[in-house]
Amino acid sequence: MAGTVRDWILPPPSTTPVVVDPRRRRLILTELLVVLTVTTGLSALRSALSLVDALLAPTPLAQQQVVLNAPAADVELVDLALQLVRVLQLVGWGALGAYLLLRAGFALRSVGLDATRPGRDLGGAMGLAALIGVPGLGLYLIARASGLSATIAPTTLGSTWWELPLLVASSAANAWAEEVVEVGYLLTRLRQLGWSANRAALASAFLRGCYHLYQGASGFFGNLVMGLVFARVWQRTNRLWMLVGAHTLINVVAFLGYALLDGRVGWL
Repeated sequence: MAGTVRDWILPPPSTTPVVVDPRRRRLILTELLVVLTVTTGLSALRSALSLVDALLAPTPLAQQQVVLNAPAADVELVDLALQLVRVLQLVGWGALGAYLLLRAGFALRSVGLDATRPGRDLGGAMGLAALIGVPGLGLYLIARASGLSATIAPTTLGSTWWELPLLVASSAANAWAEEVVEVGYLLTRLRQLGWSANRAALASAFLRGCYHLYQGASGFFGNLVMGLVFARVWQRTNRLWMLVGAHTLINVVAFLGYALLDGRVGWL
């Protein structure tokens, strides 16, 4: 038992070869900067600026509302089209990370994007979703009651015929983008640069937390912890589908739960 716990806290070194050629290292660093600039890194900066704006506003943060899936147009079909474009953008972010790993010589099975263990991946996803989702909800409610978080409204799309399937698609697309870019792609590249497992996990988790800063303290710290757990699970198992599945389940419960229960329970 002690050895198992120690391996989770201080995992053994990765078998991924460390790149020592200066030119290749510069190319990897440049690629990392470019990928993060066009995906979650720039979004994290935008999220931080949104939080600064919210804190400087005359209305206290606890009285503000953040909407995760809001209408994008007045015309219903145009709104649907814009929502689907957003979903496709997120799918593209994840696909970019996976493609660059392939170009670098990594098989998708090496990061856990294969279909060899669907049952175990699903079981692990359900366990991770419960481990992260339930305490995360508690943290949000405490932070909101303490005035450290805005009210999070997962959706204000209204009673359209496409709201629920769109929310499921958005849940999966967000999970795919974050886990592929912030875990599979980022941690693999940091392994090549010789980063330790703990240092790389902290960097991945910090990026995830900053990506959710617009939600306030609960969004940052909740996702920081989630990022640390997910990064370490991947470093130990190399199963990325498990993380994508867990993140999707968390999002689906949050998005659909709000859409179905809003106005029926007071604590939302």
